[in-house]
Amino acid sequence: MNTIQAKPEKELSIAEMYESTISEIKEGEIVKGTVVQIGNKDVLVDIGYKSEGVIMKSELSDPDEIKIGDKLDVIIESKENDAGMVVLSHEKARKQSGWTYIINNFKEGDSIDGKVSRKVRGGFMVDVGMEAFLPASLSAMQDVGGGDNLAGKKLNFKIVKINVQRKNIVLSRKEIVDELRKEEKQAILASLNKGDIVKGLVKNITDFGAFIDIGGGITGLLHVTDMSWGRVTKPTEIMKVGDEVEVKILDFDKDNMKVSLGYKQKTRNPWEVIEVKYPEGTVVPGKVVNIMPYGVFLELEEGIEGLIHISEFSWTKKYGHPGERFKLGDEVKAMVLKLDKDNQKLSLGLKQLESDPWQGVENRFHVGDKVQGKINTLTDYGAFMEIESGIEGLIHVSDLSWTKRVNHPKELVTKGDHTEAVILNVDEKNRRIALGVKQLIDDPWDEITDKYRTGTECAGKVANITNFGIFIELEKDLEGLLHVSEIPLGPQQRMDEIYKMGDPVKVKVIHIDGIQKKIALSVKGMAQETGTQEEKKEAPQQ
Repeated sequence: MNTIQAKPEKELSIAEMYESTISEIKEGEIVKGTVVQIGNKDVLVDIGYKSEGVIMKSELSDPDEIKIGDKLDVIIESKENDAGMVVLSHEKARKQSGWTYIINNFKEGDSIDGKVSRKVRGGFMVDVGMEAFLPASLSAMQDVGGGDNLAGKKLNFKIVKINVQRKNIVLSRKEIVDELRKEEKQAILASLNKGDIVKGLVKNITDFGAFIDIGGGITGLLHVTDMSWGRVTKPTEIMKVGDEVEVKILDFDKDNMKVSLGYKQKTRNPWEVIEVKYPEGTVVPGKVVNIMPYGVFLELEEGIEGLIHISEFSWTKKYGHPGERFKLGDEVKAMVLKLDKDNQKLSLGLKQLESDPWQGVENRFHVGDKVQGKINTLTDYGAFMEIESGIEGLIHVSDLSWTKRVNHPKELVTKGDHTEAVILNVDEKNRRIALGVKQLIDDPWDEITDKYRTGTECAGKVANITNFGIFIELEKDLEGLLHVSEIPLGPQQRMDEIYKMGDPVKVKVIHIDGIQKKIALSVKGMAQETGTQEEKKEAPQQ
């Protein structure tokens, strides 16, 4: 009878010992592994199982830094592949561990350190223990010299979104950078004082001024009015982008981080010593820098300008616009008339450099004197005649003729004519002289009133037709008014249907005023005129 022999005691203990060295592993479990071999593309890892596992180097964040003996977290994807090896993943283990760590220790809005691993479409991937997405719009790339320089940078980020369902994280660098800049700006602003002179770089120029970078990301505004004590048409006349300049701190707002700068304030305001340099009555040279409808501005020096009003150009000549006499850049001498230091205004005059021709005019010209001169200007109300160099008198339209109705001076005189007149009035204070031409002869109205008494019937011709009546020329330069109320008109009948220019008319004087020099006429009751009207009404149409 055969008996079955028991296994030796020693052999059983060795098997048990061998089995005890093999770890019990589960698929999906994260375990610690030891690097036992490093290849060109992969790494052999011992996880204490009967066979080793392989992970690709591409799964490692720093493959060049790995060495034998290093410990790695790996996840068991499969206990055995076709080659009999355990299928491992370091990347998945890392991502799962990182996700768990972040979920347990961070929330949206927290800061976290990470390393930018690579650039992807729309942004960057950042290793924060797992891969998180950094949108380009939130990367503050200018802080590191642009997107091409961001990869590989170890930086601090802010978590803006954690999507638990999709297990992804969105980061931002912008808030971190903004906060750092704000702290830097606040530190710099805390050290600034009004009146400090600081160096800066011209970053941008606009129509209203220049923006100056004074360091630490602080940009101050240099307004165009603070660039120069003188006139500045464009800021580019003073500086250009890229210029290094020294500016003065005029004011700053720490809360809103705004700084107002000055450039002209580095030098003394020339208006502070204006009374010493330009007292009233002084004759000063200057350059025309601006022409306005009311006058020209003369620059005496940088920051000092004075106005020559158009009324101060000449004692006698009238200018319609300053451009008739001056152009930009003209060199001019003028007299200081008035100084207003508080409002920084300087009034200048040109005519004061010449003698005033009106001075003593009442001693040279008297009422009743006959004078001769040239007609210089015609206006609707009269003609200006030059009776002496720089002295003009006005012949009013009413003083051109005793009898003729004058609508405009050009009916009797022409510009450039040399004529004679009588002085009617002299006003030296207001610089006015009144002249008359009709006064060269005696007033004929005493004779006219005697000749054309009320009730007198006379003949004339149509000189002018208006909406209120007809002017009848009774003799040369003598007219009377035939008012519409003194003309018998039929229903819907108009004066111009009955009378034409030059038509002969018989009229009767119904009133004459020798003082107002007016004659009122009528055709009512005139038999011949009535007959004429009837004939005109009954005349056949041609």
